Amino acid sequence: MLNKKLNEILDTLSGIILGKPEQLKLSLVCLLAQGHLLIEDLPGMGKTTLAHALAKILGLEFQRIQFTSDILPGDITGSSIYKRSNESFEFHKGPIFTQVVLADEINRASPKSQSALLEAMEEGQVTADGNTYELPNPFFVIATQNSFHQIGTYPLPESQLDRFLIRITLGFPAREFERKLLSGNESRKQIAQLVPKISVEELKIAQRSIENITVSDVLFDYLQDLIDATRRSNQWSHGLSPRAGLSVLRASKAWAYLQDREFVIPEDIQAVWCAVTEHRLLSESMDKSYGKGLSSNPVKALLQQVAIPR
Repeated sequence: MLNKKLNEILDTLSGIILGKPEQLKLSLVCLLAQGHLLIEDLPGMGKTTLAHALAKILGLEFQRIQFTSDILPGDITGSSIYKRSNESFEFHKGPIFTQVVLADEINRASPKSQSALLEAMEEGQVTADGNTYELPNPFFVIATQNSFHQIGTYPLPESQLDRFLIRITLGFPAREFERKLLSGNESRKQIAQLVPKISVEELKIAQRSIENITVSDVLFDYLQDLIDATRRSNQWSHGLSPRAGLSVLRASKAWAYLQDREFVIPEDIQAVWCAVTEHRLLSESMDKSYGKGLSSNPVKALLQQVAIPR
């Protein structure tokens, strides 16, 4: 039943974000696997639209934070304000205290402000003035990132990139879908008319169900072979970490769940492999080749080089 609702959500989103079924599925996989999503692309590609639509159709509380060069960590997490009435400081929660946070143009903020998200994304909490404040559950960060060559951007450090389970790029729409946009397929009006198709409790049940998806020893071997291949390759300064391997595993289980299967198959690992690992293996050559196919994408090429278990 839940699987059917989730696929209905994908169908509805496909009517708003046109011609991007794989990216939409990866976005939902990210949420089901209790990860965080990074959307990298040029301005005007629909990054913010996707974040708004996803929050609205899931019925989750939503806050948008516009990252700029002068934003401070306290503008994100909150700050303590002195109250004269009782001569004490009182913590005022920032916009991060919501279920879905859109960190818009995250790489326009300084590294210090970017780091305000680290504890929240990893631990689901915020520490301020020695006190710890729990964030809502579920808690999902969708960050949009402009291309590195654009003016006024700060590259995300590896520790920040590693907090994102999945990175996607939307890219230019195909001609037929762009014609629909030009002909009046107004996404803002469609988002305003969206109604939640799943309750928060049902979403939590689906997230817990991911843990019950089984993985055979043969597929553990396959995943380890892929990870080992990144460590032996001279394409990158270092290979994938154990945490990256766990991330691929979680995403693979979520992909299998959307297929209404109780076990992972090699195609599940292959479906999420690039989206989970590419941003963790960035190099100058990868920056230029991102999303351009097997001949220029060494991360995707590993899927052809590592034998699939039979």
